[in-house]
Amino acid sequence: MSLTRFLPVPSDRMGILWSLLNIEDSIVVEYGPAGTTHFSMSLFGELGIEQENRLFTTHMREDDVVMGDVSRLENALVEVDRNFHPAAIFVSASSSSAVIGTDLRGVCTMLRPKLKARLVSFEQGGFRGDYSAGIRETYRLLAGQMVDSDTPKRSEAYNIIGASVGSYRCKADVLELERLMREAFGMQAHARLCLETDLERIRTMGGAAINLVLRSEALDAARILEKSCGTPYHYGAPYGYDGTISWLESVGKLLGREPAPALMAALKKSAAEARQYQMYGRMLRRDKPQAVLYGDYEAVRGLGAFLSGVGIQPVHRISMHNISALDDAGGVEYLPAERERIALLRGLQRTLLLADDTSRRLANDGNTFMRISTPVIDGAQLATHMPVMGPRGADMLMEYVDGYFNTLR
Repeated sequence: MSLTRFLPVPSDRMGILWSLLNIEDSIVVEYGPAGTTHFSMSLFGELGIEQENRLFTTHMREDDVVMGDVSRLENALVEVDRNFHPAAIFVSASSSSAVIGTDLRGVCTMLRPKLKARLVSFEQGGFRGDYSAGIRETYRLLAGQMVDSDTPKRSEAYNIIGASVGSYRCKADVLELERLMREAFGMQAHARLCLETDLERIRTMGGAAINLVLRSEALDAARILEKSCGTPYHYGAPYGYDGTISWLESVGKLLGREPAPALMAALKKSAAEARQYQMYGRMLRRDKPQAVLYGDYEAVRGLGAFLSGVGIQPVHRISMHNISALDDAGGVEYLPAERERIALLRGLQRTLLLADDTSRRLANDGNTFMRISTPVIDGAQLATHMPVMGPRGADMLMEYVDGYFNTLR
């Protein structure tokens, strides 16, 4: 691992925890020192995740680590089951318990007959990759172990898989997607993995007409549900006007339905107006419009395509998480060494920068900045009516595009 000067990319353990904490009727018990959970909770608070009576730690002493004693974990699971009566308890490893190889699965198997709650273990402790690996494992386990395959089908229902609260403006994006599905097809969301959902909705996911997969880490879960429940899936997210049109058309093809004509007409009008910005770039004598994007893979790929359509060339599209599992990254880069990103950002001049707050601090004031990624340092993400996805996200981005062109000559 390279030396990190600023905030490191969250680990797989963090991706697991922030996903599981968005499932109601369940509790997460982390087997590890209280200090590691305390620092995790500060991040979850910034992401807007409810933690009261949802996240517990067993704490660990030196004797527990040296001797491999798991009695603290056993007692904690019994106490949580007796006092809070959750439908499920997710048992998560910390870095400490993962290092010593604690058999969480074995503990859960032994205690399962004694508890009313369902026990599910996650043995990753932050050593198997970044947060993308953690949320991939969470989606896969939920789809494989928590979904009934015989739920009656409902033609008006769909599931969202890949709604990760670690992504910037996740809730606003999901609400925008739900608005599009409602206006285009008259359909309603059923389960959201993993944003403000519950175990009953997850159990009955198999009844949906389609699964909408927003990020590549959710593809394994979608394939499991396609095989076990016969539910087709669509992979991709609606970024920009043209991107939203294509997304609705391909979703409609899987559903065997045409998107609402009025909605499509409005999107095509907005797309045509946005393409007129290409002429501003051709009129410039000194500067060449360019953009650099840094964030979640799907966001930088989708927003990069949108910017290309309005005359701003993305010279770098950088994923903040590992994308080695992808067969085709579509021109998106991954820079594991932080120093490479620092050098790139400090060298930018008259560039439209779509990134996180750390990147904004590294770039000079001669660039135009729009936040599209966490971490959020200089502000907050409170509004749920300001998405990055869909036409409303495109409307907001076009204001930055207009302002950026006004800085060029």
